Amino acid sequence: MRLSAYSLLALFALFVGLSGCTLNPATGQPAFTGFMSESEESKIGKENHAKILEEFGGAYANPALQAYIQRIGKSVASHSDRPDIDYQFTVLDSDIVNAFAMPGGYIYVTRGLLALANNEAEVAGVLGHETGHVAARHMAQRYSQSVLAQIAAAGLGMATGSQAIGQLANQGAAVYLQSFSRDEEYQADLLGVRYITKSNYDPRAMATFLQKLLLHSRLAAKMAGHPGQADQFDIMATHPRTVDRVERAMVEAGTTATVSDPVLNAGAYLAKIDGLVYGDDPKNGVVRGQRFIHPVLRFAFQVPNGYRLMNGADQVTAQGPDDGSAIAFDLGPKDNSSDLVSYLSRDWAAKLALSDVQALTIDGLPAATGRALVDTDSGRLYVRMTVVRLDSMIYRFLCIAAPGKADQLDAGFQSTNASFRRLSANEAAAIRPMHIKIITAGKSDTVASLAQRMAFSDYREERFRALNGLQPGDTVTPGQRVKIVIE
Repeated sequence: MRLSAYSLLALFALFVGLSGCTLNPATGQPAFTGFMSESEESKIGKENHAKILEEFGGAYANPALQAYIQRIGKSVASHSDRPDIDYQFTVLDSDIVNAFAMPGGYIYVTRGLLALANNEAEVAGVLGHETGHVAARHMAQRYSQSVLAQIAAAGLGMATGSQAIGQLANQGAAVYLQSFSRDEEYQADLLGVRYITKSNYDPRAMATFLQKLLLHSRLAAKMAGHPGQADQFDIMATHPRTVDRVERAMVEAGTTATVSDPVLNAGAYLAKIDGLVYGDDPKNGVVRGQRFIHPVLRFAFQVPNGYRLMNGADQVTAQGPDDGSAIAFDLGPKDNSSDLVSYLSRDWAAKLALSDVQALTIDGLPAATGRALVDTDSGRLYVRMTVVRLDSMIYRFLCIAAPGKADQLDAGFQSTNASFRRLSANEAAAIRPMHIKIITAGKSDTVASLAQRMAFSDYREERFRALNGLQPGDTVTPGQRVKIVIE
């Protein structure tokens, strides 16, 4: 008897359902993890660890802090449903506010996230949540479901279980860092709050830290010119959670009344993060007001007043004072031979009809610029493109504005391009990262007075409130320990 492709798929799905579905060790619910065994989880986590470090700037160079976070994490994980795993907790040298888990118990938290926490219990809550993802085998479930979907889409074809497993190491870290479902996030909260309670931490810290994340995300969205889109910023983009769901998890876990003397350890925690690097690391360039400075590549430039600079992984952007203007800066090819006018016209802007293309000299460096009107899906835009060569590298400015604003804004674009300059060795050596400093509020201190000590030129009070988890209307009291950012 000859089976159709449909029948083969149906039989295969039945086989998978019988062989791949087991009871989840943490939730007790059926779970399909047929394409990733527990031993393979450990292998994948170990093989991707180096990739994670490379992607997120490496491990933060503070052995004492690393050991402290490892101790907290190990304590929480010892009460998990999979305590036999060799959990590894790593602080990443990244200012992005994030935390995530990889298969096999590899759990990561960024220094950007640690800066927002006010006590040890809040960090334990974050690590407990990620431990919950590991204990519930969420990564194995997601991967196995994706493999099954690929097999079904291919009509079975050449795909087999052994081939799928053999491809695990080649997937790269990104496949495991995708967003979890809301149900998976709720399961992780439910498990995490159990684990931290058994470790004698205050389970309410999980909810208080989520409130801090929301404050930070809202401010980040506002500063980026996208108020109302907080869920798209930092950890909120990959962890769809709300305070009420976390509080419901606490009730369902039965933890609210099980800790008679819950631990916060605020003093110990603040002492550990005193001096923590905050914001950009100089090795990746830093934003200082209207200036972007790169001490390693030794250059700097300045954007006009009213533009907000943001340092990204692949480019530096400056959002203009209105919705239609922006400046993007990035690194082009390594090329010490091409004529820059030709490169600009024929390579970078090959699909545009540039006009007024001309060679320039900026800070004694060869450069070229041109402009164009470009039709896009959102309408016509004015574009100015400028390139500068420094040390065999081509640096590029892309400036855009609505056509009606071109005459008004183009002078600022040209001044930004012209501000590009080399840094001397002494100037580069003088650039230091910003740090967290823990101070004690005095009798006359207020939120406003303390915010004035923040090393920023804008949003000082909002930054101070987000950093310390202060809601609008909250005040500081004499003797209260608070965080500020200094250079």
